[in-house]
Amino acid sequence: MTPVLETDRPASAAPGAGSGRRTLMAWIRHHRTWTLLILVFSLGVGLTILAQQSPRSDGLALSARNPAPDGARAAAQILSSRGVDVRQTDNFEATMSALDSASQASQAGSGSGPTLLLYDRNGYLDAVQLQALQRTADRMVVITPRLNTLSALDGGIRPAGVVPAGMPTLDPGCELDDPAAAGAVTADSAYLYKANHVCYEPVEGLGGLYASSDDGRLAVLGSTQIISNRLLDEHGNAALTLRTLGASDTLVWYLPGLADVTTADKPKTLDELAPPWVAFLGPWLALVALLAMAWRGRRLGPLVFEPLPVVVKAVETAEGRARLYHDAHAVDRAADNLRAGALVRLARVLRLGPDAGSAAVVDAVARHLGRTPEDTAGILEARPRTETALVHWAQELESLEEEVTAR
Repeated sequence: MTPVLETDRPASAAPGAGSGRRTLMAWIRHHRTWTLLILVFSLGVGLTILAQQSPRSDGLALSARNPAPDGARAAAQILSSRGVDVRQTDNFEATMSALDSASQASQAGSGSGPTLLLYDRNGYLDAVQLQALQRTADRMVVITPRLNTLSALDGGIRPAGVVPAGMPTLDPGCELDDPAAAGAVTADSAYLYKANHVCYEPVEGLGGLYASSDDGRLAVLGSTQIISNRLLDEHGNAALTLRTLGASDTLVWYLPGLADVTTADKPKTLDELAPPWVAFLGPWLALVALLAMAWRGRRLGPLVFEPLPVVVKAVETAEGRARLYHDAHAVDRAADNLRAGALVRLARVLRLGPDAGSAAVVDAVARHLGRTPEDTAGILEARPRTETALVHWAQELESLEEEVTAR
């Protein structure tokens, strides 16, 4: 039998390795809670790092960071891959700073000035802000602007309605370079604009989906769908988007928000609208109201709980309705109810059946009492106009019913 040398033993069979592994497993079992917390903490840190390294996204319509169908991340990423520096801003100061820095860089080098994409869907910017943006940007592309926006920019462009229904696409029909090269684009739910240079007209002279000023520094696009992620790859949407927005080295993508509203245009708060004395008397009035509630609450006594359903007597219901009619001076409504009740009771006494009409009841009462139908109808079909007349008429009805019942 060949003896086994100590040096022939595998490295994994060394006594230290096995004991170290057993010691680690024993520590993990003994500190199970701490081990789980460390794993959860490590996982959270890892997810946080991944979230910070991934591109930021938002849910704003036509945002360069929005990957949803109504966003425009696809267009922004394509422009970035073609060398355009896309900078999205969400307030006026940041936009002016981005435009100034891009303009200074273009003046120092040989690049072109910045292009500004403006999508002010709620009309937050005023005329002063719009004119400042127009002066700073080398070229301005405005998406579906309002009349106030176009009036402030003063580029000779005016709104002209919407694209008629039944026209999903429109052809350029003009000689401007970008639309002519792009071809047909999506026109659903698009707006039309009039200017000296328009493209994509559904009808000649009606206005176009794309309009440009005489100097070419202001362009208006009447559709958000052309730039959106959902329809960017259809027809000539991508071509028109890239040619319109990618002419400069820098594209500032500006989506104004509520913070851009100037102080004069902001709605006043309730504190600003309230008179000055409210700040002094308000707390005292609140204290007086609390004291009044405590005072009246003690006088009314504790609440009494009553099991439901509660049985309400018919006479109480009738009296309650009568009070309502009296308070509302509803003489006609009260008379109609009294007449209907009398006719039902008379028909029951005379055995006319539930389907008997008022004329049949009048004739039956007249025959039963030996009166003329006109005399009976004068009572049953009377129309009192005042509360006093209503009381007298109700007494006549009661007398008539008693007389019929007595015979």
